[in-house]
Amino acid sequence: MTLVSATVRSGTHSPPGGPREKQNRRAGRNAGTWFLVLPALIPILILSVGPLLYGIALAFTDAQSGRTRSTQWVGGLNFQDLLHDTLFWESFRIGLLWAAGVTAPQFVLALGLALLLDQNLRMRWLARALAIIPWAMPEVVVGIMWRLVYNPDAGVLNETIRDLGLGDGRAWLTGLATALPAVIVVGVWAGMPQTTVALLAGLQNTPHELHEAAALDGAGAWRRFRTVTWPALRPVALSITALNFIWNFNSFALVYVLTNGGPGGRTRLPMLFAYEEAFRYGQFGYAAAMGCVMVAVISVILAVHLVGRLRGGEDR
Repeated sequence: MTLVSATVRSGTHSPPGGPREKQNRRAGRNAGTWFLVLPALIPILILSVGPLLYGIALAFTDAQSGRTRSTQWVGGLNFQDLLHDTLFWESFRIGLLWAAGVTAPQFVLALGLALLLDQNLRMRWLARALAIIPWAMPEVVVGIMWRLVYNPDAGVLNETIRDLGLGDGRAWLTGLATALPAVIVVGVWAGMPQTTVALLAGLQNTPHELHEAAALDGAGAWRRFRTVTWPALRPVALSITALNFIWNFNSFALVYVLTNGGPGGRTRLPMLFAYEEAFRYGQFGYAAAMGCVMVAVISVILAVHLVGRLRGGEDR
């Protein structure tokens, strides 16, 4: 009888530290983790995921401005119209040119500045503080400041050109050939500090012993950069470049203040085009379809970036 009771008890109750008790502890830890994450997760769901899902749903309707007009479900009609909208695809092409034209020189100049600020220079703290000033300025303020620089009559740029005897200057922001390059210069100047900070952080995480060992082996500056600095900096460089491209492609305030998409649509980025459709012409459903296309493009860029990172991790 005692043997049977012991057998029954051993079959119905797990010993301390058994599988069931471990599962209970794991479930308790998971519940505690979700409880701690929930306060941060709720604002993301309300302010980011919710509007995104609402915007996607809006893209399949004919929503327009006006309270008295009822919204109808139109399926993929907005996307069909978008395929034949040459103005949107032209703005899309301009957006890609803008994003690439800003991201590439932004990275090159930021890399040079980060390498310089990583050196043991006098007053290095002051140089680092001055380097991030454009990043601390709001985009609207940056746009107003550069509009004054590009002013055709009293701007600093044209005044300098006249003083040097190089001509009478140009209407930089209103010329068909100069508007986009002029705006790209502003974008590079405004976004370079954040890239510099990221690259400088990556440089400071590179062990100095590796540089000393390479120098003792007779490696020059370029060889040390190629064999020591760049391999350590590569993950940071890939991440910040992908993020910069996405941020630049989604730019709105800076270009809006500088040119408002002009002249003749030469600086009308996709975000500006969607804004005009929604808030100038009241075509909310059509503008939402444009937003969906932009989200899809950004998702593809992120997917390519993540796949590249994962493959790079496997190679290492």
